[in-house]
Amino acid sequence: MRSALRGLDPRNADAVGRHLVAAGGLIEEDPELALEHARAARDRASRLAPVREAVGVAAYHAGDFAEAARELRAYARMSGDESYRAVLADCERALGRPENALRLVQEALAAHPDEEELVELRLVEAGARQDLGEGAAAALVLEGALGGRPTPAGLGQPDLGHLRLATAYADLLSARGEAELAHEWYSAIAAADPDDLTGVSEYFSTDDDEDDDQDDEDLTDLAPGTDADGDTDGDEGAEETVDDDDLGRELSDEVGGEVTEDDIEAEVAELLGEVPPPVERDHTRLFQEPASDEEQQPPTV
Repeated sequence: MRSALRGLDPRNADAVGRHLVAAGGLIEEDPELALEHARAARDRASRLAPVREAVGVAAYHAGDFAEAARELRAYARMSGDESYRAVLADCERALGRPENALRLVQEALAAHPDEEELVELRLVEAGARQDLGEGAAAALVLEGALGGRPTPAGLGQPDLGHLRLATAYADLLSARGEAELAHEWYSAIAAADPDDLTGVSEYFSTDDDEDDDQDDEDLTDLAPGTDADGDTDGDEGAEETVDDDDLGRELSDEVGGEVTEDDIEAEVAELLGEVPPPVERDHTRLFQEPASDEEQQPPTV
């Protein structure tokens, strides 16, 4: 990237570089804003291949698949880099053209891709088969990628690519109504993926949510004026009060020293929700102006 920017006027290079850095930093947190930064860089340096790559990747993350495909094809022509073939095929899927996606996958497979790209291509291929209603063919694609006739017990400790293939296979089983077998796969994947890089933990959150909902229902069934243990509370409708002396003792214990009246008032205001909200910034702007001295001051109670 630095090499590409050297061909620009220094001031323009600095502006383009700032936009590209911002795009890269925001792509996970705010892909739409990242795309705006990448487009701003393209407006200043559209003939640089890395800039077109940045726009394509940001557009893909932001869900603008038409622009992603257009920019990544431009990048491939300008740079000769064909590493985005799986992404381009996935864009065709997202645009409702699974046949085109399969054609791109087959062309990429004929070029003998490396292991990492092969995983991506097989995932897109299986998804395109499902889009076409070819569930059995999709299963064969994933089973072949997993080594043929895969079982949850044989998953072992695979790499992330293998785990993603297994997750896609479990999703397919679930979609076909084989819930029990799919759950076995999800459990095996979760055991092999303690950091939850595949996101399979979401498949186990449903049961916990149902338990929480049941607990909430049980609490609403209690008679008015009783707590979860069935004990009678104080007067119904009495407001909760904050005792300054007790609060002062708690604060003193926390900080290990003398507590002033201001400390107590601040804590009471926080408990009662009287602390003013923080100053909101306009995150839709590409570059923020520095906060004023007044904005940088902490709120007072």
